[in-house]
Amino acid sequence: MRHFTSVNDIPDLRKALDVAFDVRNNPFAYSHLGKNKTMVLIFFNSSLRTRLSTQKAAMNLGMNTMVLNVNEDGWKMESELGVVMDGDKPEHLREAIPVIGEYCDIIGVRSFARFESREDDYQEKILNQFIQYSGVPVVSMEAATRHPLQSFADLMTIEELKSRPRPKVVLTWAPHPRALPQAVPNSFVEWMRKADYDLVVTHPEGYELAPEFMDGLQVEYDQRKAFEGAEFIYAKNWASYTHYGQILSKDRSWTVDQAKMDLTDNAKFMHCLPVRRNMIVTDEVIDSPASVVIREAANREWSAQAVLKMILEGL
Repeated sequence: MRHFTSVNDIPDLRKALDVAFDVRNNPFAYSHLGKNKTMVLIFFNSSLRTRLSTQKAAMNLGMNTMVLNVNEDGWKMESELGVVMDGDKPEHLREAIPVIGEYCDIIGVRSFARFESREDDYQEKILNQFIQYSGVPVVSMEAATRHPLQSFADLMTIEELKSRPRPKVVLTWAPHPRALPQAVPNSFVEWMRKADYDLVVTHPEGYELAPEFMDGLQVEYDQRKAFEGAEFIYAKNWASYTHYGQILSKDRSWTVDQAKMDLTDNAKFMHCLPVRRNMIVTDEVIDSPASVVIREAANREWSAQAVLKMILEGL
């Protein structure tokens, strides 16, 4: 595996899960793989779990790590080609990326959707420039359209807690005060379908995800009906894809509460964090034994370490 931007980069999902559980059980067994190698983590956006878990994963494998917060630690960077750079961005990614590639063996990149242009976001212009110009393997630490390290950790969590081979997993939209990208739900759908789970997606009308992710998968617009018999409930907000980046609803009736969880088959509650309490989910649910959000977050270290191990083995 050269780059990691989606589940499609993994040749064998079952083997990748085995690697993830192996490194969780033996965190430092492969530290020789990263000896004298360096990973640079580039953040265009804020991070807590992704920053700490990916840096720790690299360190577990013996790698040196460097972190750069773009626009804070370095020059502001221009990403568009053909522009006259007469504004506040003195450096272009076209030069910055290959320079960064000279200083490391692997690059991690975190760059959210900007909501300025759906076409630009879904072309993954920033992530793809790193792949094109860096000369080294690139790991997506969340891009405009996907968050694969999160989804890998989500899959690990479901695999270890499921009670039947093909559990019913529900991805439910929930209200939020801001417009959020589709990266997490897109990626979650992609990974759950690859795992061949019984996936149900529920959201208000107008919040349909991109056709490339939902092709052939029907939406259940009745949230309560979707919850019936579910083993896992994954709550997440996302802004409209059809009315790109817009908030069409803040309907609090979509908040995940105990009454809805009672419709499930003793389901576990999942969320990528950070979570807006009593908007996305009530205190009662997230503080209950059914909540596995901390386990998910812990698995972020092992999903990242599994990905880095597979990349290092190919260098």
